[in-house]
Amino acid sequence: MTTLHEKLQETTAFIKGSGVGEVEFGLILGSGLGELADEIENPIVLPYNDIPHFPVSTVVGHAGQLVYGILAGKKVLAMQGRFHYYEGHSMQTVTYPVRVMSALKAHSLVVTNACGGINPDFKPGDLMIIDDFINSLDVNPLIGDNDERFGPRFPDMSEPYSIQLREKAEQVADQLAIPYRHGVYTLFQGPYY
Repeated sequence: MTTLHEKLQETTAFIKGSGVGEVEFGLILGSGLGELADEIENPIVLPYNDIPHFPVSTVVGHAGQLVYGILAGKKVLAMQGRFHYYEGHSMQTVTYPVRVMSALKAHSLVVTNACGGINPDFKPGDLMIIDDFINSLDVNPLIGDNDERFGPRFPDMSEPYSIQLREKAEQVADQLAIPYRHGVYTLFQGPYY
């Protein structure tokens, strides 16, 4: 049986062998923002079906590829489309790309998505900075054998989303006069918008 650590070694070796170097920021581009990867300079494009241990994205509008290169002066590795629990994947599979980006020493991870909301003050298309989350599923990606190489069994959840990066997002939005909201993301099985 192949361990998670062994799978990660194989995946990262393939990615590095394909020309991917230092990764400053990982980007997971959800519905509606996949086109941002088209702005990456000097791109190296890796279709998911070529990457060891990556499933194929089945969601319409998700290109299903990693794109590496320079965006806004930073070295980024962007997922154009992701894997969802509602596609029948385990939480370990859904979160596998995050572990890959960590193994590639990405400094930070920016995740985007399009989703529905229950706050009556929000309108479709509102930008929301996520301050916290609630997992309403009966599964957790940390279930199973714990390998200390990936961190502690019980990670500190007092700041699941970086205060520093949220403040930076606010500053940039203010400079560009983009209205935004704050909220708590709730994870449901889906698929829902």
